[in-house]
Amino acid sequence: MSNAPNIPVLMYHHVSPCGGMIAVTPEVFEQQIAGLARAGYTALGTEQLAQYLAGGSVPEKSVLITFDDGYLNNWTYAHPILQRYGMKAILFLITGWAGEGEVRPHAGQGKPVPRSPDHHESKRLVAEGRTDEVMLRWSEVRAMIEAGTFEVHSHTHTHTRWDKECGPDVAAKRTHIAKELADSRAALVRELGGVSDHLCWPQGYFDVDYVEAAREAGFKYLYTTDALGQNLPGTDPEHIYRFAVRNLGGSWLNRRIWMSRHPVIGPRYHAWKAWKRRMRNRA
Repeated sequence: MSNAPNIPVLMYHHVSPCGGMIAVTPEVFEQQIAGLARAGYTALGTEQLAQYLAGGSVPEKSVLITFDDGYLNNWTYAHPILQRYGMKAILFLITGWAGEGEVRPHAGQGKPVPRSPDHHESKRLVAEGRTDEVMLRWSEVRAMIEAGTFEVHSHTHTHTRWDKECGPDVAAKRTHIAKELADSRAALVRELGGVSDHLCWPQGYFDVDYVEAAREAGFKYLYTTDALGQNLPGTDPEHIYRFAVRNLGGSWLNRRIWMSRHPVIGPRYHAWKAWKRRMRNRA
């Protein structure tokens, strides 16, 4: 078996009929997952990614599918599609937003499915303390894990940017970050029985203080929103590249993955994207 040239990591947030910002519709998501399955891709788990970065082997056509935050629509719409195609994803959960209560219906069960607001309304409802309307319950998280459609890892406890909240007070920032990570780990242990060494940064932001706090908390694999690189054997596990998936069909995603993973075209594509970004910032 040939080893993968690198591992593209896909980043999703919502799978929702209303579409909109950082969302794909269930129809598009099914096209994308079906397209990956038809093309022979393997959806890896985090342990396989860790082994690959350390020099191990994975199937030649491998990807990692990730979801951020823990929206209810990950259960109501993404879960049944992943299950249908035998794929699995990684959920980076904001542990302080997960709720209590019974498992709600998901698509395909013949029951009314909870409403799935767009991203802006979801943020508003969370800010109003109505997280249960848009975020997962722990019972649903456990159901996804038991079904084999999702692994669950830390996305911090409250998704707060402490660099913004604390301003120039570095000591306060570090104290809050440390508590944030400790609270997230404690919640995962309490609700799921354990916690891994994989962490995704809130809003994709990190700096030296964040990285040091993550190390001290026991995290080794740190996921970014930086799309302009390849996850290769021997590369830095504290800077895992991911690219955002658009609300476009399976053929778009397969092309995007092909460009990202190609050993020659991939670096050139990322360099071109970086150049375009620099030009925009100068304008």
